[in-house]
Amino acid sequence: MSGYAAEIGRRLPRGWAHLGLQFAIWFGFYAAYQVARGAADRNSVATAFENGRHIIEFQYATGSLIELPLQRIVEGSAFLITATSYTYWLSQFAVVGATLLWVYFRHQDRFAGFRNWLIAANLVGLLGYALLPTAPPRMFPEWGFSDVLAEHASLTQESGLVAFSANPYAAMPSLHAMDALIVTIVMIGLVRSPLSKLLWALWAPWVWFTVMSTGNHYWLDVAAGVAIALATAVVLFRDRIASAVAHVTRAA
Repeated sequence: MSGYAAEIGRRLPRGWAHLGLQFAIWFGFYAAYQVARGAADRNSVATAFENGRHIIEFQYATGSLIELPLQRIVEGSAFLITATSYTYWLSQFAVVGATLLWVYFRHQDRFAGFRNWLIAANLVGLLGYALLPTAPPRMFPEWGFSDVLAEHASLTQESGLVAFSANPYAAMPSLHAMDALIVTIVMIGLVRSPLSKLLWALWAPWVWFTVMSTGNHYWLDVAAGVAIALATAVVLFRDRIASAVAHVTRAA
């Protein structure tokens, strides 16, 4: 068995030790992050509901309360209920984890940047939770919102470890939306076939639709998540971005 493990290790991009380090970094970060997120502002319930009402009232006044019609679309389709439920629970960890592994094994030179971008953006998002606790749409049934996951899915916000680690008042910003955009941008740049690029291009919009239609985020949460993803990219990859802009400018 040790010989077999050694043979596999030689085929790894940088060996077993480096792979183990990446798992330790990611799982360590994710565990610490989830605990911190779950603890953040649990005592600011009144503030969270006040902030949620402000968002709803602003969107209503501007005619942009799009989450309600999106919910009606999903609740009218058994397929969409199932698809959005699975997407909500799998996109944040399973899809992010799978794409991290794929990039690690297939594009080692891009892995560190991908990992660091996710970590940096999520840390900024955690700061947002601490500064602006916000109750999600599903907590405002008086406005017509429903909790699609609680009503139709076996795994809900109140289930076991989810209830322990999650902050129910952490709607702003949407990390689902943020991480989906990061994954989309990275994967479009790495996959080769036009079909694969198209499918990954649809991933982020689909996740955005999911988090809004299930009553977990407002479109303002999604916009904030997108803004954080782009802002952290500018900070982390400013030299690469500047070089690409200069190349395009010269070509024009």
